[in-house]
Amino acid sequence: MSAGLPRRVHIGYASGSLATGTFGTVPGLLLLPYLTDTMGVAAGFAGLLVLVPKAWDVLVNPVAGRISDRWGGRRPYLLGGGFALALLFAAIFAAPAGTGAGAAAYVAVAFLASATAYAFFQVPYVAMPAEITDGYAERTRLMTWRVAFLALAILVSGAIAPLVVNAGGDGIPGHRWMGLFCAALIVLGAVGAYAGTRGAPTSPVRESEPSLRAQLRVAAGNRPFRLLLACFVVQAAGIGTMLAGVKYFADHVIERPDDGPTVLFACFVGPALLVMPVWRRVGARAGKPRAFGWASLIFSAAALALVAAPALPPIAVYLLVAAIGCGYAGEQVFALSMLPDCIAYDTARTGRRQAGVFTGLWTAGETLGLALGPGIYAVVLQIFGYVSSASGEAAAQDGTARLGVLLGFTVLPAVVVGAALLLMRGYDLTEERLYGDRHVVAEGRPAG
Repeated sequence: MSAGLPRRVHIGYASGSLATGTFGTVPGLLLLPYLTDTMGVAAGFAGLLVLVPKAWDVLVNPVAGRISDRWGGRRPYLLGGGFALALLFAAIFAAPAGTGAGAAAYVAVAFLASATAYAFFQVPYVAMPAEITDGYAERTRLMTWRVAFLALAILVSGAIAPLVVNAGGDGIPGHRWMGLFCAALIVLGAVGAYAGTRGAPTSPVRESEPSLRAQLRVAAGNRPFRLLLACFVVQAAGIGTMLAGVKYFADHVIERPDDGPTVLFACFVGPALLVMPVWRRVGARAGKPRAFGWASLIFSAAALALVAAPALPPIAVYLLVAAIGCGYAGEQVFALSMLPDCIAYDTARTGRRQAGVFTGLWTAGETLGLALGPGIYAVVLQIFGYVSSASGEAAAQDGTARLGVLLGFTVLPAVVVGAALLLMRGYDLTEERLYGDRHVVAEGRPAG
């Protein structure tokens, strides 16, 4: 399986990111403003409603990984989980007319159900790279394609979804149309991934650990995976905080409520798509862990500089957002390509195939981090006195509230993403250590 994969498989597998990117982006971007500025829910309580359903995935994702390890392979889950996710995602924004506790409870329950369906799509999907290739560099190529499609999904869903809301009449009606639009993207991604990976090589099924508890013990004993996961979860929280603040930043800092989120997403994703080949070359020369660190620092430096946005001309703001996008692209490419390396390390060490458990923990951690982001941002808004609205339009805010909007969007994610790199100290799973000393790997420790 070390031979290069066909381009059809690269593109087919990567198309699944249309589903993961849409679900990862749109709730983080629009659900908190939907609750605070359309349903009149207080910012702190709205943050709790966004956090709890996704935090549920911390429990569900490892179970989904265990199930996909034992029954049915990976590909059938792409269709089943994908179609269920699309239906339930549309339901999130199909709330009955009205505001208040009942409508907010409906949104929370629908979001909880969609998060459960997402687990049974995402976990098998993320497990597949470790099983369709054992090539160290080939995984980076596969993840480069995946992150390119992920960036495309973020651009399409994140930039167009607010426009669909506006075109649909804002408020609850506009959000209903937006839910249907995003559901169509999810179906497109699920079908594309299922069809595109038909005939892709797979690893032979090996004996897995006898229980979920035993598998979790094995995952905890995989030091490279443990370090990478901890860093990735914390960074996901920082990225989720910034994502949750996009609309608030557009409304109250750059004062472009109509097209601001779309312009910001275009500036974020467009350059990110262009730098994918550059990051792949950087990773090949410097190594994945070092390139991952460089990308994280670019993200943090640009986000920190963006705190000056109120005093900067628009072009400078958009250039800084583009730099943040370039750093984000590198983070995703190398983190996602190091994950299959950690899984391959475990397979060589134990002789057992249990990719589903590793990816279950990974996706649970990522989902928790992305859920914590809006929750953290909501707390910041609450502390700085943000005023909610039930009119479908953001209420006017005083200077203190606008300062909270700015700091939560810039300084906070910059510090979180940069500081998370400290958790990667000691990660040393390079290509040479993974493949050059298999007798050491078999003993359960990195070579060297």
